[in-house]
Amino acid sequence: MTTPPPARPLSATERTRHRRLRDQGRADRAELDSILAAGFVCHLGVTVDGTVMVVPTVYGADGGTLYFHGSVASRSLVAAPGATVCVTVTHVDGLVLARSVFEHGVNYRSAMIYGVPRPVTDDEEKLAGLRCLTEQSAPGQWDYARRPSRKELAATALLALSLDESSVKVRTGPPDDGDSPDAELGLWAGVLPLTASWGALRPDPGLDPAIAPPPHLVQRAGTAAQA
Repeated sequence: MTTPPPARPLSATERTRHRRLRDQGRADRAELDSILAAGFVCHLGVTVDGTVMVVPTVYGADGGTLYFHGSVASRSLVAAPGATVCVTVTHVDGLVLARSVFEHGVNYRSAMIYGVPRPVTDDEEKLAGLRCLTEQSAPGQWDYARRPSRKELAATALLALSLDESSVKVRTGPPDDGDSPDAELGLWAGVLPLTASWGALRPDPGLDPAIAPPPHLVQRAGTAAQA
């Protein structure tokens, strides 16, 4: 029998402490890693020129670091060095449809990461971070496509954020009103699952028909079609 790896607890700070729906809170770092690995788009909350903004952007997780595009955040950090940001990643797994509207909910997995991001200025780390972003969304694409030029690297704003201060919540399962008086109403209740999948590849209209898609993309699209 294989012994499961020991749990690695998440940080417990005033910002990451679970106040509501504590039963949905998770304290194992493996839960955070799983949520980050399952996506590639995050929402970045940052204050810019005195106004709070929430910006969607792509990310890549590498060990204890989250890399993400951050032109807006970079501008904010120049104006206010040491400013804290909040990055969120959410996956919706289904609608929880109860017998009463009050008990309706969502099955989900979510993570919030707090911290002060640092601009990545070293070319070697920037390349590694951009590779992380690319491989997070399209594994195999970094080795297939042209790498960034020096000019492109200089024009790219990349930020690195430690995963040390993170909070995770997950909800699974059916509605919570199965043993309530509403169970006698004779109404259907349950979960409407939501599943996301990749579709068939669509070539660029200007692409030479003789150029076939690379195997890593064919495999991903094919796997999605079989799911």
